[in-house]
Amino acid sequence: MADQVHFELVSPERLLFSANVGEIVIPGTEGDFAVLPGHSNLISTVRPGVIQILGDGNSISDRIFVEGGFAEVNAAGCTVLAERAQRVDEIDRAKAEQALADAREDVQDAKNDAERAAAVDILTVAEARMHALGASVY
Repeated sequence: MADQVHFELVSPERLLFSANVGEIVIPGTEGDFAVLPGHSNLISTVRPGVIQILGDGNSISDRIFVEGGFAEVNAAGCTVLAERAQRVDEIDRAKAEQALADAREDVQDAKNDAERAAAVDILTVAEARMHALGASVY
């Protein structure tokens, strides 16, 4: 369809989404970007955040949290290869809050720069997951 773009979201576990959609908003590392039909070719890294999938009339049809990955846009459509992905409405708030608290503690307890960098990466994902739930992380 000329007024839609084919979108696939793949994680190591499974194909999470595959359909023709009106628009996709992806959290790129250089900023969010929207993919519409006829979009120019690009490859981008994806930061932890929410991919918004819009159907006809620009209404959000799905929101999927990704921990990072890569996005490719070409003539065939858009494919996101995610490190991990989960629908936002499937995120367990209590587990997400605990993961955030644990990550903050791990950053404080880091004994060297390498441990601190790894802990900060985990903290970034935990904060993004809470943000996806509409919760303040501050």
